[in-house]
Amino acid sequence: MASSLMAPGATLKAETSTFPTLVKDDSTVQVSATARPTDSDEKDLLQVSPYEEEPHLLDLSTLDTANQLLAKALVCMKNLREDFASADYQQSFNWSEIIDSLRKLTAGSDIEWKEAAFYIVVFRSQIPPTTAYTDLGVLDQPAHAEAMKSGGFLKYWFGKPDQNGRNLATCVWRSQEDARKGSIGAAHRRAASATRYLYSEWKIERLRLLIKDGAREWEISQWTD
Repeated sequence: MASSLMAPGATLKAETSTFPTLVKDDSTVQVSATARPTDSDEKDLLQVSPYEEEPHLLDLSTLDTANQLLAKALVCMKNLREDFASADYQQSFNWSEIIDSLRKLTAGSDIEWKEAAFYIVVFRSQIPPTTAYTDLGVLDQPAHAEAMKSGGFLKYWFGKPDQNGRNLATCVWRSQEDARKGSIGAAHRRAASATRYLYSEWKIERLRLLIKDGAREWEISQWTD
């Protein structure tokens, strides 16, 4: 799970704070500044992963409008197949619904969607019976918070292991460079170092999400440097 945050070219090595109250408004979370001092009265935060605490939320003010809209569209991401851990990535998720949502959000905004590419990381894995799934979360949560702080992390999704321990986690980044920056922190290095003894098998795929003008067409293909 945690190693899905790995950057391009990264190598896998065998190696209480108080949060403000969250008030959900549509897909955006408003965080009161009285709970934690900020430069403004409130900031727009979006839940883009299974984690709900503030360090895991996306600060929309750090993105341009196009990336904000895609992040909001990705909130509805879900698997369409039970065998997502081994099936074709594009067919495993509701990408058509996501792009439809993006098109609607764009129509209600003040921008015209221009062709843009985004970086996707896919981490396919299998855990042995000796691995406790909770141990993965202990490593994954700080790595995710660290990656969110680095910027440009638009979506993080992971499923539950099937009966054979197979699972899939995936990240959508604003750019490949954002993914690289998000993987160099201490928490991520600890998670990557634990891969060899927590997983019996793992594979990383790098994909390119291309959304064309007007969000009318899109494609997912292998990433090439």
